This record gives sequence, structure tokens and C-alpha cells, in this order.
Amino acid sequence: MTDSTDSESTPTPDDLLHTGAEGPVDPEDLVMASGRTPTPELVEKARKNLEEHGAAAVERLLP
Repeated sequence: MTDSTDSESTPTPDDLLHTGAEGPVDPEDLVMASGRTPTPELVEKARKNLEEHGAAAVERLLP
């Protein structure tokens, strides 16, 4: 049994949480967000996806 003061039971403070939406998303970020390893082909597809959908391209992957 764990103690209720265990650090794992303490919620993360809001000021430490972030979505990444504070800065620009590059195609490599988008590929990695999909769980894949960036390859030239996937990076190019991600670049086109970002051009078409903007930052919403990430939200389509990460709710």
C-alpha cells in the first residue's frame, strides 16, 4: 500500500503542463506526434499537412 503523500498521487501543477501550442510545429514534430520515425517521405507529407491545416494538423493527432 502506498502513502497518500506519495509524489505520484499529487497532480501536476497547471503551470508545468503545456500542449506545445505555444510555439510553431515543424514537420518533424508532426511525424513524431504520430508515433513514427521521421523519414524524408513522412516529413514531406507532414509539411504538406501543416500547410493545408496549420496547427490543427497536430490536434487531429492529439486530442
